[in-house]
Amino acid sequence: MNFARDVIDAAPAERRALVELASDGRRKEWSFGEVARRSASLAGTLGVYGVTRGDVVLTLIGNRPEWVLTMVACFRIGAVVLPCNEQLRAKDLRLRLEIARPKLIVADARNITELAAAGPDCTVLMVPDEDLFAGAAAAAADLSATDPCLITFTSGTTGEPKGVLHGQRYLPGQLLQATHWLDARPGELVWCTAASGWSKSARNAFIAPWLRGAAALLHDARFDPAERLEILASEGVNVLCMAPTEYRVIAKRAELAPLPRLRVLVAAGEALNPEVLRVFQAGLGLDIRDGYGQTETGQLTGTAPGERVRPGSMGRPLPGVELRIEDGELVLADPATDPTFFLRNLGEDPPPVGMPWRTGDRVHQDEDGFLYFEGRADDVIISAGYRIGPFEVESALVSHLAVAEAAVVEAPDEERGAVVRAVVVLREGFEPGDDLAAELQEHVRRETAPYKYPRIVDFAEELPKTASGKIRRAELRRR
Repeated sequence: MNFARDVIDAAPAERRALVELASDGRRKEWSFGEVARRSASLAGTLGVYGVTRGDVVLTLIGNRPEWVLTMVACFRIGAVVLPCNEQLRAKDLRLRLEIARPKLIVADARNITELAAAGPDCTVLMVPDEDLFAGAAAAAADLSATDPCLITFTSGTTGEPKGVLHGQRYLPGQLLQATHWLDARPGELVWCTAASGWSKSARNAFIAPWLRGAAALLHDARFDPAERLEILASEGVNVLCMAPTEYRVIAKRAELAPLPRLRVLVAAGEALNPEVLRVFQAGLGLDIRDGYGQTETGQLTGTAPGERVRPGSMGRPLPGVELRIEDGELVLADPATDPTFFLRNLGEDPPPVGMPWRTGDRVHQDEDGFLYFEGRADDVIISAGYRIGPFEVESALVSHLAVAEAAVVEAPDEERGAVVRAVVVLREGFEPGDDLAAELQEHVRRETAPYKYPRIVDFAEELPKTASGKIRRAELRRR
């Protein structure tokens, strides 16, 4: 198998593959023929710089064609691509460099300062640079389903983020959710708004649309509710995949009017409240169909096309995927039934073959089999669709001179579902107050990705702990 050969090269060369909306206002349409040629040339350039099958290539590029072309170039030659989000800071990047050990980095010039601070010890290629696409095309490698393909980092509760390694099967395996949830159709335009570097963007920004013969929209700009509605109208988007937070913000801050060409609304990451569903149904005449998945598993559930949307439900298991509920926790009973199940975490042994996968998410199920998310069984915070590990934020907080101890938990939030709340114990000589809280927030923004910073900072004399010294997060959440 080879995604570049079997999907991109095999598509009609003149068919539209990408619609690029650049940060400077430029617009360009890319055909599958152009994507095939330029990605093959870039794959050849990677080879000139010593990248071979199985080597890791890190990308630090926004939602622009160079990101897609680098991903496809890696797929073509069997290199392993590690897409990183542009919000990551030097500390975040350094951790990824140390764990994944990339052979080469392809980065946008606008990210060079932060990347340089991370101290990469490999070749760095900068984009835009037409010379990268001027070399001889590389041949497509014959790959197996379990040859490594993609690394995506995900947050944990007790340590640093983990690198999740997927096999080549992950790419064609997206056809299951693309058919039974996303529902893109040949010739349509799909806009998955997730930023490059996240699991959802790896699945649905272009892979799932292309598997269904649709084109993908790339918009290289920050989220603006009014602008998003304008683009939906001007570009005639047919399928929209957004984070629940984006739907909530648009429902609150923008005026919805019918968009005749928009056919599908889907969301994943958090449950949407009934009021948001009502606003979109009233304004656009469309229901938002929810779905659920993890970085390790890919998509597992979804409200199927044509099914009645049930507020708060993430749908039912995708066809063939064996899920069950054990003591309130969602469990993938047989990972072999999930075509996008991961190979292993970097630095760890693969999960035992046939062993059920425990998601760590608590759910309940109604009489018709629809699943409803209740919360994390562990302490990972899901805010605006981002998974945030407490350890990362706590580490940033305690690196500040004023902080003796810190604990991070989630706090409910109407727009984001949840936000990061920090409870801080100060060192002697420092006094709590709004100014210090703001300083700590800014400190975390500098130390790690801005979306992780605590939107709430509380001060305490001490943290509640167990007899063995572990922080009692459940008690902090209750307070």
